[in-house]
Amino acid sequence: MKKILLIHGPNINLTGVREPGVYGRATLAAINEEVVLHAQKCGMQCTVFQSNHEGEIIDRIHQAMEEFDALIINAGAYTHYSYAIRDAIAAVRLPCVEVHMSNVHAREEFRHHSVLSPVCAGVIAGFGKTSYLLAVDAVATMD
Repeated sequence: MKKILLIHGPNINLTGVREPGVYGRATLAAINEEVVLHAQKCGMQCTVFQSNHEGEIIDRIHQAMEEFDALIINAGAYTHYSYAIRDAIAAVRLPCVEVHMSNVHAREEFRHHSVLSPVCAGVIAGFGKTSYLLAVDAVATMD
């Protein structure tokens, strides 16, 4: 059974409260439950991790190398400037899908560039909580 680690970065814990017009009203707990169930329906196991701290995210990515077959990451603002998270993803050499609930290309200019994208298999953005489900579907198709 393929095992996925879903990583949420800073401020994602406030989903459902923070800017509901951008991120929706579903709580992170509800989104996580839906993603885990969707992964199970696809014959996979999904573990969820959230941190507002860059070092904790990096440590968890390193640990993933021993436990998981793929990563899904919504690194929040770290997407745009964390070369440390980028290097961690590259180092573990697990397939990784970058996820954003909002369409980052329709938002502020600084959100248009991702330092993570070059080390990810693909990027899914702009579909709200469904972005995570699409990422699970993408992982299901990867070798």
